[in-house]
Amino acid sequence: MTLTLPQTPVLWGIAGVFVILVAASVVVFVLVKARPARDFSELKARISSWWVMVTVLSVAIVLSPLVSVVFLGFVSFLALKEYFSLIPTRRADRRVLFWAYLAIPVQFYWIGIEWYGMFIIFVPVFMFLFLPLAMLVTGQTEGFLRAAGSLHWGLMTMVFAIGHAAYLLALPDAGNPAAGSAGLLLFLIFLTQFNDVAQYVWGKLFGRHKVAPAVSPNKTLEGLLGGLVTTTLLAWLIAPHLTPLVSWQAPAAGLIIGFAGFVGDVTISALKRDLGVKDSGSLIPGHGGVLDRVDSLTFTAPLFFHYIYYLHY
Repeated sequence: MTLTLPQTPVLWGIAGVFVILVAASVVVFVLVKARPARDFSELKARISSWWVMVTVLSVAIVLSPLVSVVFLGFVSFLALKEYFSLIPTRRADRRVLFWAYLAIPVQFYWIGIEWYGMFIIFVPVFMFLFLPLAMLVTGQTEGFLRAAGSLHWGLMTMVFAIGHAAYLLALPDAGNPAAGSAGLLLFLIFLTQFNDVAQYVWGKLFGRHKVAPAVSPNKTLEGLLGGLVTTTLLAWLIAPHLTPLVSWQAPAAGLIIGFAGFVGDVTISALKRDLGVKDSGSLIPGHGGVLDRVDSLTFTAPLFFHYIYYLHY
């Protein structure tokens, strides 16, 4: 993986994201001044956190693909750490957790050297077979199935799935003349996060019908459909500048990201509801933990990656 600066459309795309943040900050400032009796502290915290997250990601993208891969590997580590802090683990499996954490640098090493064959099978095959073996060494059989399933599910979502976002940077720039591999990553992350915001806004404005009341009571059908339409239109508008997607491919990508983001969000919500927690952590003010912020990405990243890989690589 070479050290190259992103192409001009990527830089313009990053600038556009900062313009949106400036506009959002102005809106919050006006709201605070217009309605001093209302508490906007959570909204202010969310905007402040977005400034930090966008700045860090933008710096990583601008510096080089390698820096971006390392950054996403660190995000994967934080998400897996939060996940392990939530799920019940057996005392005997503490050494097994070490091997699970070690899978992160190994998996992202395959991405760094652009070895697709090993990247695509390391976690689903080798770690799937190795972790139960490491657990057998402890000699404890009680709770074995639950522990093995929980550990591997964590690796699949927090490491393997998020790794697909990083592997977009390993794809040849020739496959995306518009903006190179960095354009693909920016397209994925921006639409994934924008979809979350759009579904939230549409749900707050017009939400009436609960779409998954037992799992996520705040999710509404109106929010889902509004987010899908908005994300699809946005994908159609920006795809020519950041991706090689043409014609029907761009709105289809928007639909995939929009629906997959919803499913990823609701899936992690089901996990937290099962464990009896509201947020996965408190690392990101106004948002909760890292897992709360990347829940949608765990579903959108692998689906978008294989969609773009099948069509153009």
